[in-house]
Amino acid sequence: MEKLIVLGGVAAGMSAASKAIRKNPDLKVEVFTDEYYVSYSGCSLPYYAQGLIENEDGLSVRKPEQFEAQGIALNMGYKATGIHPDRKEVTVVRERDGNTETHTYDKLIIATGARPIIPDIPGIDLPGVFSVKHVDDAVRIREFISGGGVKNVVIIGGGVIGVEMAEALTPYGAEISIVELAPQILTIMDEDMAELIEGHYYEKDIKIFKNEQVTAIEGTDKVSGVITSGRKLDADMVIVSIGVTPNSEIAGDAGIELGVKDAIRVNRKMETSIPDIYAAGDCATTYNFLTDSESYIPLGPNANKQGRIAGDNATGGNEEFQGAIGTTIFKAMDMEGARTGLSTAEAENAGLKIWSSKVTAGTIAHTYPGNGKITIKLIMEEGTNRIVGGQIAGSKTSAKRIDVIAALIQMKAAPADMAKLDLAYSPPFAPVWDSLLIAANDAVSKQKKR
Repeated sequence: MEKLIVLGGVAAGMSAASKAIRKNPDLKVEVFTDEYYVSYSGCSLPYYAQGLIENEDGLSVRKPEQFEAQGIALNMGYKATGIHPDRKEVTVVRERDGNTETHTYDKLIIATGARPIIPDIPGIDLPGVFSVKHVDDAVRIREFISGGGVKNVVIIGGGVIGVEMAEALTPYGAEISIVELAPQILTIMDEDMAELIEGHYYEKDIKIFKNEQVTAIEGTDKVSGVITSGRKLDADMVIVSIGVTPNSEIAGDAGIELGVKDAIRVNRKMETSIPDIYAAGDCATTYNFLTDSESYIPLGPNANKQGRIAGDNATGGNEEFQGAIGTTIFKAMDMEGARTGLSTAEAENAGLKIWSSKVTAGTIAHTYPGNGKITIKLIMEEGTNRIVGGQIAGSKTSAKRIDVIAALIQMKAAPADMAKLDLAYSPPFAPVWDSLLIAANDAVSKQKKR
């Protein structure tokens, strides 16, 4: 019986295993993961910490017994320590007793994910310092802050996770500060768009310190303060959210080629540089549809798609990943944000000459209660005028409009094409001229004047 081993049990790993067993029910599929939760939503961790999700079981998309019912052998609490392509073997260590086991494979899928970047600074290991990547992280965060005594929280990093965690911890009554090394929070967006979110957080009494580097965390038996390049902040709790790095060392040690950001280099079939070994998800590179190049885009939808393709191709398929453009959406207190394609900085780094337009409009009909504001920014390529990027910041119901812009980017459409869309209208949902159409017409007008 042919045997497939999958290393990793979250989005990419379980998508791969499920696809493979559906395609070939006679295949022996074994999954090894060093965690005790599988197929969970990492993007929901802030909402568990906030208490909106009552228990950790609610984070799982599918339960272990559902995978086992499919015929997938699920081994939790096993850390993969080595890959030996010459012998087609993997070594794993069982956490509960430290025993090392060796398993052979016919095909191997590496879906080891990513881990938080932890700065090498004094005090980083103090009790009360947390990262946010796994279910256990969110459980510990909620237990810690629910225990009382947390008056000041410092979040290191103003990216999406940092912004979401600021909201998640606000209900506990602590004073919250965000420290960001860059000149702006939310560096995935242009500064003028990020400022809209930032201004809203100031209104909510969340302090933001930009252009500051954290140099140390103070405390003895637990955290008591954070030292930055500009100040000292009191802290009873610290959240570290400065990004992730791929868990690719096991692949590199096996002689598998690594790519951008040291992620495992894969082609669009999820094949690595060694035959019969595939990789998918946050440990692997991503084909960027816009730039036609290798990127690193550690997002859940990419992981699920890549895992599915890896599982298909490991069982004789010939599927190709069509690419990603970094579509991201997030909630920020009473505002929403989203981006897709290239930001201004990313487009310029890719060598594109661009122009942009920006409008602010209503989210729903002005006659209907609850009308709010939405700001939409479109980024176009010079000459072709095709849309290469879009960003949104606004009140409730704003952010999902980013999906329309993402679709237009992948269709290589221009603002003139966007202006012709037949979008739905009803007062509770949108004005008769949807904000997307207003943004498109504004861009068409600017294009004519260029």
